[in-house]
Amino acid sequence: MNGKKSLEIKKDWCKGCGICVAFCPKQVLALDADEKIEIVNIDACISCGQCELRCPDFAIFLGGNK
Repeated sequence: MNGKKSLEIKKDWCKGCGICVAFCPKQVLALDADEKIEIVNIDACISCGQCELRCPDFAIFLGGNK
């Protein structure tokens, strides 16, 4: 990996439950005004995978899963 973090969000798959926000240890994610997930601080991401693992809607992909 080249050091650049890759986090992909599928907003149309997100139901806005907030589980990923709650489990992110670095506050990388937040819910926007439409209650959909958004990346707010990618530089803080430690690529732990908690967001991808916990998302019940499979709306988050960490690293190269495009």
